[in-house]
Amino acid sequence: MIPYLPLQALNAAYEPMLSDAVQRVVQSGWYLNGKELAAFEQEFAAYLGVAHCVGVGNGLDALTLILLALREMEGWEEGDEVIVPAMTFVASAEAVVRAGLSPVLCDVDEAALLNAAQIEPLVSPRTRALLPVHLYGKACDMNQLKVLAHRHGLRIVEDAAQAHGATYANGRRVGTGGDAAAFSFYPGKNLGALGDGGAVVTDDAQLAALVREYANYGAARKYEHRVHGCNSRLDELQAAVLRTKLPHLDAANARRQALAQMYDAGIQNPAVHIPYIYKEDSPSVYHIYPILSPHRDALQSYLRNEGVECLIHYPHAIHQQQAFSSLAQQHFPQAERFAAQVLSLPLHPLLTDEEAHTIIRLVNAFRPENH
Repeated sequence: MIPYLPLQALNAAYEPMLSDAVQRVVQSGWYLNGKELAAFEQEFAAYLGVAHCVGVGNGLDALTLILLALREMEGWEEGDEVIVPAMTFVASAEAVVRAGLSPVLCDVDEAALLNAAQIEPLVSPRTRALLPVHLYGKACDMNQLKVLAHRHGLRIVEDAAQAHGATYANGRRVGTGGDAAAFSFYPGKNLGALGDGGAVVTDDAQLAALVREYANYGAARKYEHRVHGCNSRLDELQAAVLRTKLPHLDAANARRQALAQMYDAGIQNPAVHIPYIYKEDSPSVYHIYPILSPHRDALQSYLRNEGVECLIHYPHAIHQQQAFSSLAQQHFPQAERFAAQVLSLPLHPLLTDEEAHTIIRLVNAFRPENH
């Protein structure tokens, strides 16, 4: 079996450094808000090229905390609107609701990303922010989104949970193109911890300070709680793990990109569509390698029977989720197409060329009429 993501083996590749980092934290006697977190925040901010990084509990918290901070800074009211892609992981929309705001869904383009032309008709007097998601590791066109945001006086909150190390067309790192960005360090991410974790990155000192306050029970100083906050922390253990992996992120992403180019060139099946191919001027870091097929379920079953594990990211668009049933009457053709047809092929730094060629051969051999 070629597994989709062999996490144990991926983490074993960092040994003994990973175990040394864990042991370092255990022996330090300091497990929260210590030197490891401070060092990781500094190192990740430097890697991205931003002024501030705030470690938090997970990616959902990171998005929510940014929106809460912006709501206070800008004086947004309950129910003000944030435009969110209809095709994304549910956390992107959940964060808007958690912050007391209203998600307005927008259909995505052929790469499952937001673009300005589709957003423009949705902007209303109550629109306050755009929430572009760099889905599957590919960056949105931030230049056009920034022009639109400037024209309408909107903030931009990037969901970069799947795009660690990705770049925009201008070569800057994803996470630096808006007012703030949220990252997730869920174990399966390109930069993954050994548990949950997240971060907020920004060049805005006030926003960063407010995020820290909201994440610390609403207190900037101990036992002085100015607002209703939450408890959202990136602990010392996870920070040490991430510090161990961060120097290797670009090399791991380069291997992902090399494998993606093999898929791009090798997959030649009329029953399968590749939504985008690798491009030097705006490359994906391929957290996920998506393919589309109207015969997706049969293709997944066929590949599983042939010893290849594939997953679906994601089988439901946001308006198709029960939690967002109030939006169920809306129609988003591209998002619905992705939800019905997308299949994620195995792609990770330890996948061998031989395994990639096996997957290509099997995908090309698939015939819908036989399944």
